[in-house]
Amino acid sequence: MAESSAATQSPSVSSSSSGAEPSAPGGGGSPGACPALGAKSCGSSCAVHDLIFWRDVKKTGFVFGTTLIMLLSLAAFSVISVVSYLILALLSVTISFRVYKSVIQAVQKSEEGHPFKAYLDVDITLSSEAFHNYMNAAMVHINRALKLIIRLFLVEDLVDSLKLAVFMWLMTYVGAVFNGITLLILAELLVFSVPVVYEKYKTQIDHYVGIARDQTKSIVDKIQAKLPGIAKKKAE
Repeated sequence: MAESSAATQSPSVSSSSSGAEPSAPGGGGSPGACPALGAKSCGSSCAVHDLIFWRDVKKTGFVFGTTLIMLLSLAAFSVISVVSYLILALLSVTISFRVYKSVIQAVQKSEEGHPFKAYLDVDITLSSEAFHNYMNAAMVHINRALKLIIRLFLVEDLVDSLKLAVFMWLMTYVGAVFNGITLLILAELLVFSVPVVYEKYKTQIDHYVGIARDQTKSIVDKIQAKLPGIAKKKAE
């Protein structure tokens, strides 16, 4: 009797366990997953996302510090000097390590070979298919940018062209205060700080951004109502 009862219970147990297994993949993503991409492949976009949001502090700190030092160097010296010093520094490290390993191998009478052999054997050639894929992806963005430029400069939409004019007028004042390298330094500081701050204070920031967006929209609507031709276009 006990065996028969156990046999009758086993299908329900197996069905419940088999029913629980499929629900696991549909559950929430892992904490380290890229929230912006969800269940999609976490490729280069997810790596950039994790880098900006300081998921790996050491990796982000290295990238942030290296690029910031390079930009500060470009602000103080010419591009040729910075590139030359970087190449000299890299060569100093690789040559010193190569000589050090050669001396160690000579003293120990070992036959380890070239210390960078594993990296020298890596295939870094770019195939024609990959090159065409990159070019096709770039051409999509280039054609989109050209279309946008023509639309703005030939005043397809008066409001959009006026927005560009106002933005360029403001940029003349920015250019009088900052140069290109300074803007890149500020952009890097913003890229590595604003996303983290926004992630921490998302609710408060969204509230104030919503208020500013509503105010801006009301002002733009008032301007559009007074511009000739805009009201007619909307009515049509």
